[in-house]
Amino acid sequence: MSARTLPLALTVAAVLGAPLVAGAQAHIDPPGARRVAALTTPRIAPLADPELTDAHKAIIVRFTRDGKPNNALRTLLRVPELAEAVMPYTTYLTNESSISPRYRELLILRVAWLHGNENLWAEHAPRARIYGLDDAAIRRIAEGPDASGWDRFDATLLRLADQQYRNSSTTNATWKALSERFDIFNIVDAVETVNHFTTLSIYYNSLGIQPDADLKDRLPADVPYKVTVPAREPALTVPRIQPNQGRGIAVSRTFGRYPLLNQRWNPRQGFILRTQLLTPPQREMLILRMGWNCQAEYEWAKHVGSVGRAREIGLDPMKIAEGADAPAWPAFEKHILRTADDLYRDGRVSDATWSGLATQFKPEQIMAAIYSSSVYRAISMSLNAYGVQLDDPADERLPKLTGGRSGQ
Repeated sequence: MSARTLPLALTVAAVLGAPLVAGAQAHIDPPGARRVAALTTPRIAPLADPELTDAHKAIIVRFTRDGKPNNALRTLLRVPELAEAVMPYTTYLTNESSISPRYRELLILRVAWLHGNENLWAEHAPRARIYGLDDAAIRRIAEGPDASGWDRFDATLLRLADQQYRNSSTTNATWKALSERFDIFNIVDAVETVNHFTTLSIYYNSLGIQPDADLKDRLPADVPYKVTVPAREPALTVPRIQPNQGRGIAVSRTFGRYPLLNQRWNPRQGFILRTQLLTPPQREMLILRMGWNCQAEYEWAKHVGSVGRAREIGLDPMKIAEGADAPAWPAFEKHILRTADDLYRDGRVSDATWSGLATQFKPEQIMAAIYSSSVYRAISMSLNAYGVQLDDPADERLPKLTGGRSGQ
């Protein structure tokens, strides 16, 4: 996607400074203030064996080693294109990335704990044992990076997960500590493991995907829930990862530094841009509201501007920043905005928001809406962590808050 020149009014606004936003709900509370309340029954039932078509079975063969789909894949198969979008990156980060299997499981289990995701915890605790984490260490993952028994680098990885979760970004100290042992590809794999399993956690939470019956591990219920991280640092003004030279937008050139990961990453994005289940305004509302919540300036700039072209499709970005309580939002659009807020703050879509979406959306549309916003939670976290810079000084920056409370 090539950059476009912004209209003169937007160029002037960018030069004079970011626009101002008023409204008490512009910023919502950050994640981690309370334990995620997990669902105990599915909102979307996994496909049973008699429901599996030949097309479903072909996807299962591609993405399972034994031909036995778990509840998560059976649920994704309700929208086969969605399964094909999710699974390449999930498979890569679970089995193929450049960091050790032990580090992968350490990060995945911490993300599952932060989001209260029983499914991922149950699936990955047995894998963690295979790769050298005993029962005491698995429990210690729930206790967090300050628990006694971690070496310095293990604690750094856990802090990476906590900071990305709470602040949608990583401190300079944590990045430096990672760099002492990891090269840039290792760091990207670690960050992307946290971010993608954040997408899976909030998506699985929202659909109510339950652990498979043969998996016995459960989140330690007696470990107090707490997330302790430094205050979010100012946004980076220079990239931590220099993008490739050449044509194209900076995010594409940044991920292009890592061709293997980029190949697996692209299908996750492609579904959102191709799907007919959402209209362009619905899609961009979900993306922009999540980018605003994560304070991802690059994300905001691209989807107001050359990628999402928000104003050209009838959206007022200022109203999106103000949130669902801004005047003039129709009832259904409020539910769309609250989808992004619920996922960001609470780790799953609330019953009220789900019911609101269901007034106009079919189940597969709800799945697409939650997926789109969940993915852009991860993308926003990546952009902030890597310090991806605006493509053009005239790109429209995040509006400034003039009222209400800030959760950042």
